[in-house]
Amino acid sequence: MDNTILNSAQLLIENALEEDLGHRGDITTQAMNAKSANVSARIIAKQSGIVSGLDIAIQVFKFLDPAIQFTPKVKDGDRVEPADILLLLHGPAHAILSAERTALNFLGRLSGIATLAFTFSQQIKNTETKILDTRKTTPGWRTLEKYAVKCGGCGNHRIGLYDMFLIKENHITTAGSITKAVTNCRDYMEKNHFTAAIEVETKSIAEVKEALRLNVDRIMLDNMNVELISECVGLVNGRIPLEASGNITLKNIKQIADTGVDFISTGAITHSAVNFDASLVFD
Repeated sequence: MDNTILNSAQLLIENALEEDLGHRGDITTQAMNAKSANVSARIIAKQSGIVSGLDIAIQVFKFLDPAIQFTPKVKDGDRVEPADILLLLHGPAHAILSAERTALNFLGRLSGIATLAFTFSQQIKNTETKILDTRKTTPGWRTLEKYAVKCGGCGNHRIGLYDMFLIKENHITTAGSITKAVTNCRDYMEKNHFTAAIEVETKSIAEVKEALRLNVDRIMLDNMNVELISECVGLVNGRIPLEASGNITLKNIKQIADTGVDFISTGAITHSAVNFDASLVFD
């Protein structure tokens, strides 16, 4: 995990620990008089899945006590099975106990996303189509959740509203037409001296034809059925990358990929992921 991702987690870690410890701290652990006790512990998987966020979990423990020692047994992106050891720890019992739930929450959330992303990717592993995430992420967690998506074998769409033009239905309504909306974006880039890709959301063959004439960078086929997607793929014939989006599920993603679209984007891999189950136990 690179420093950019770790740095983006620091404020989240601080806030999460403050939320958990409050103004009194971990009163149960304090009552155990464990201040001077050192222990060995391990984090184990309780299900099959893909690991993501192990370094962030380590940062949580380090935030409370940098003296804790760590021996990772897996790395982000690895597949694990129930009872597999993810991480060995040794250090002050009070710090490990107080950081335990926050560390597991980060690990569980990100590994859950990675696991679901992997499940989606496996459905179309024998096709040329690439699965992308969306901006349907937990506020403040986007960098981490998009990292987890990549750990699971899928790709990232735009990071935010600043790095790509995505002209959607309401933008088109505001501008008056797809043509006018695309023209506005190109004029805006020229005026502000930067370049960015332009993608247009379409809902019909007529709109695809209009976007195709404008030579945009990507065309989104929004909420189209498989038959219409196939027709659009034949019409475009590889001239502009096509992205299918809307109501993508594990049941239909293979059928959509088989149409020959270049990308399939789905918010489900972030907004509908179930936390990965792991636990920390003392030896």
